Amino acid sequence: MSQAPATSRPDTVGELQQILWHPMPRYMQAGRLSLVIGVLVLAPSWYMFEVYGRVLNSRSEMTLGWLLLAALGIYAMCELLELARHRVLHKASEDIAEKLNRRVFDACFTAYLRKLPGGTTQPLADVKTVSDFVASPVVTGVMDLPSSLLCLVLLYLMNLWVGVLGTVIAVLVAFLGWLQDKRGARPYGEANSAAGQAQQRAASTLRNAQVVEAMGMQGSMYKRWTQTQRQFMNRLSLASDNAGTLSTLSKLLTQLQGSLLLGLACWMALDNRLWGGIPMVIVASILGGRVLAPMAQIANQWRQIGAFRASMSRLDGLLRAVPAPEIGLPLPAPQGHLLAENLIVTPPGGSAPVLKGVSFSAVPGELLTVIGPSAAGKTSLARALIGVWSSQGGKVRLDGADVHAWHKSQLGQHIGYLPQGVELFDGTVAENIARFGKVDMDKVRAATDMVGVTALIESLPQGFETQIGDEGAVLSGGQRQRLGLARAVYGSPRLVVLDEPNASLDEAGERGLLQTLLLLKASKATVIAITHRTSLLKVADKLLLMQDGMVSKFGRRDDVLAAVKSANDEALARSKAARAVALPPAAGQGAPA
Repeated sequence: MSQAPATSRPDTVGELQQILWHPMPRYMQAGRLSLVIGVLVLAPSWYMFEVYGRVLNSRSEMTLGWLLLAALGIYAMCELLELARHRVLHKASEDIAEKLNRRVFDACFTAYLRKLPGGTTQPLADVKTVSDFVASPVVTGVMDLPSSLLCLVLLYLMNLWVGVLGTVIAVLVAFLGWLQDKRGARPYGEANSAAGQAQQRAASTLRNAQVVEAMGMQGSMYKRWTQTQRQFMNRLSLASDNAGTLSTLSKLLTQLQGSLLLGLACWMALDNRLWGGIPMVIVASILGGRVLAPMAQIANQWRQIGAFRASMSRLDGLLRAVPAPEIGLPLPAPQGHLLAENLIVTPPGGSAPVLKGVSFSAVPGELLTVIGPSAAGKTSLARALIGVWSSQGGKVRLDGADVHAWHKSQLGQHIGYLPQGVELFDGTVAENIARFGKVDMDKVRAATDMVGVTALIESLPQGFETQIGDEGAVLSGGQRQRLGLARAVYGSPRLVVLDEPNASLDEAGERGLLQTLLLLKASKATVIAITHRTSLLKVADKLLLMQDGMVSKFGRRDDVLAAVKSANDEALARSKAARAVALPPAAGQGAPA
């Protein structure tokens, strides 16, 4: 029983939009709060109108007191509603982050394995940018636009020309905001890309600090970093200059608007053409400011808008390239029957296959040792066997199921893998061995006993709770390799693939490795060991000789060794015969004069 991979690619634009619109009930709640806030913000205008009209005409101090008390209550309510709206939008932001984080993390991981764009940590930062945008002043400004429209309607009710003037200035401010975004978007996006590249170069330099220091490369690496840093600063400066000029014009219009509306309303009041009379003159100026406030708030956030667009573009590209996998129905735990059928594999990002029609089999309780010269395709074979690299032809099957299509959340616990370069992670020894899942100390000790490193671990300062640092920095190369082997056998996996497991081991370590291989065989695990050393051959059941990405010889160990010896003897005999023919006859043996 196997799992078929998805044959159709989902609409990933729709996928991203669906996640963004998932908290729609919260958006609706924030929208309703915005409508109430939009009405309450008219309180200053109402208060001023009542003071100039009712209080000054009646000269009633009590009326003034009650009006002041009512205004203060409205202001307090408005602030409470603003706080409630912010909390609602913050919850929507958390909902989006929760849905995007795992999806994008898995997509970044897959993109890195396949050498696709987006296989960096940048999309994870983009998730935060996108989710934070939901609770930003841009969104609240958009939600406040209906209150702007209400204020504009009130201006028209006061006087047609007052409303027209407010509309013209609002349109001009909106146009300048659009132009500001359009002219700043491209250079700001380029600045973000350059900043990401500069950060990656700095991180790469720090990761290889020992090499840089030893060979005096620090100055050269600094110059390389400053090139991208300078590009980032130049593009950011251009975006800021463009936005700054337009922002200045927008602020000028905003300031002029108050005076222009005040003057026009006063003129109309003098001619008795302003509804409400003289008291409405200042109210008109205040309402004009409320018309422009949300648009000015949105325009002032041009950097956040640019960052949001750039993040959305990158996330969209990543989700297009890496659709969400289908987990499918769970398969039964494998026994370890491994079959490679005419396997053709091209590395991610490559163009030429490194495995060309590889076929072999292995059964539980067997150790298959893979040998061959460098660049024969042995490591590529290991990655294909565990399903990390896909095949362009043929299949790798474990108990009949395609290992590449088998979802790793289900298959991973049944696989043990030790790569050439052992990667350990910042955490305790026990956490690393338990693969950072739930630490079962019985299983951890069983794995370390099998590998023979229990005593070594207990000699560490905190034993199994010792923090090993990033990439196992506090351990030697041999210790890292043996801990990596313990991680590979944790949980009694049914298929164990070891790529150069003795590369960093001393003589005692090799003896421990041979004992581990015997124990794995006894536990009926299927073991594949890739090696350049002959020491592992003594415990091997089968031997696979690879040359130029193809199977040269495969079979029982003794049969393959005998065939290799026979082939070497024949080649040596042919070489001697060829040299004998090529040599000139010795003097005195009938050589021609």
